[in-house]
Amino acid sequence: MTSTDPRPLRPTRQRTAVAGVLQGCNEFRTAQQVHESLRAAGDNVGLSTVYRALQAMADAGEIDVLRSDAGEASYRRCSDSHHHHLVCRSCGATVEVEGPAVERWTHGVAEDHGFRDVSHTLEIFGTCANC
Repeated sequence: MTSTDPRPLRPTRQRTAVAGVLQGCNEFRTAQQVHESLRAAGDNVGLSTVYRALQAMADAGEIDVLRSDAGEASYRRCSDSHHHHLVCRSCGATVEVEGPAVERWTHGVAEDHGFRDVSHTLEIFGTCANC
């Protein structure tokens, strides 16, 4: 996760509710899934408010964003360290993994081509042992 704005977000009621839904999840959740969880808990937050809260939290580096092959964004609260995700295609279970070899390769390729200030994302998809 990287923060684009060093200032912490103002803790609105809606943002706190959205954060609460993500706090208890180990898998990535779409805005619709977060919205459904909030509605089921009796919280009358609109879907557009959920989208805005998730985007603001992602922009601030508070949560990670994962895009599906179809382009749909899913969100998850993760650790603060740089990491990658191993995601089950079937159930959505997610494991944070570090990839020192990937980091070395990324920096080497960038250096070989005269690039600096590089960043990257890497997500690994498969089927977990439970599925």
